[in-house]
Amino acid sequence: MADTDILTSFFLIFAGAAVVATAALFTRQPMLVAYIILGALLGPYGMGLLNDTTLLGNIAETGIIFLLFLVGLDLPTQKLKNMLGESLLTALGTTAMFFSVGAGVMLGFGYSLTEAAIVGIGVTFSSTILGIKLLPTTVLHHRHVGEIVISLLLVQDLLAIIAILLIGYLGAGPSDNHQELLMLVFGLPALIATALFVVRFAILPLLAKFDAFHEYIFLLAIGWCLTIAFASHSLGLSFEIGGFIAGVSLATSPIAQYIANHLKPLRDFFLVLFFFTVGASINLGLLSTLWMPIIALAFVILLVKPWTFRRLLVAQGESSDSAKEVGLRLGQASEFSLLVSYMALSAGLLSIAGATILQTATVVTLLVNSYWVVSRYPSPIAADPALRRD
Repeated sequence: MADTDILTSFFLIFAGAAVVATAALFTRQPMLVAYIILGALLGPYGMGLLNDTTLLGNIAETGIIFLLFLVGLDLPTQKLKNMLGESLLTALGTTAMFFSVGAGVMLGFGYSLTEAAIVGIGVTFSSTILGIKLLPTTVLHHRHVGEIVISLLLVQDLLAIIAILLIGYLGAGPSDNHQELLMLVFGLPALIATALFVVRFAILPLLAKFDAFHEYIFLLAIGWCLTIAFASHSLGLSFEIGGFIAGVSLATSPIAQYIANHLKPLRDFFLVLFFFTVGASINLGLLSTLWMPIIALAFVILLVKPWTFRRLLVAQGESSDSAKEVGLRLGQASEFSLLVSYMALSAGLLSIAGATILQTATVVTLLVNSYWVVSRYPSPIAADPALRRD
């Protein structure tokens, strides 16, 4: 972004995003892919209109904090307990399989064990944004399918939090690993306990007293999210973990869903910047030399994920049709895959080539899988009007 002020940068990003998002909707593709493609086109490896994405990367991190804050808001204790009971076995089984095949592809192309493990972690997750956006809600059968999809995604979200903690620990230097471990063992539980205490005796009473002032609820939620994020960072943990803890601590509030719904536009604003930054970091010049591992990784994800979900769900008593549909709806990589690559690259655990493989393969799976789902199953943006469900 050399010689480009922040206002010009926002103009290029959001005006461009409006154009490519329109094209994405006409072609039944997820808009997040459009933002990534825009970043690749305008970024330093494309036309070079935005050459320095450091500032945007810092702003985009705020979007990740809000994303995990909203994930936490949707995880009240009772709901989480029920979801874990229903989906834990399938989620753990699929995690082991996806990690193995993802790492296996990278090892097969000669990458180090560390890079193979990071990519294996990255491909473990399915897209929460895509999975939720393509779910119909008006048909009884699809409500059941939706419950399975959502419960599996919630468990995967928890695993993603663990992965972020792991990457933060591994990314610390040898002299910092001991301190990082102490923070995980003692600092993390202390932060969680403190957050729950403050919410119970301060935040919830304030929300109950001033719930008629919607602007105040909005400001209090944002302030709480960022306060715990910075407290987490001060303890040697990540901002993102703090955002998640802030959300979980508020999840028992009767207006948790109200807060979640009203923060989504703010989250989406920052996530546009995050996905743009991911796209801008993809070295287009490397694609000609990395196309084989990219295609191999994308092919394995698109083939193995639906098959594995289907087999495990049938083994748990689900019908073959429901299991097949769930498998296809979750048969892609995730925005968490992009987050893992972003954080691992920053921590020095993943090379530019490794990050490019994971990021590009993720984009390919999002494109192919979304087209597959909207052409075969009911969704809000189904290609066939007969399949279109709100």
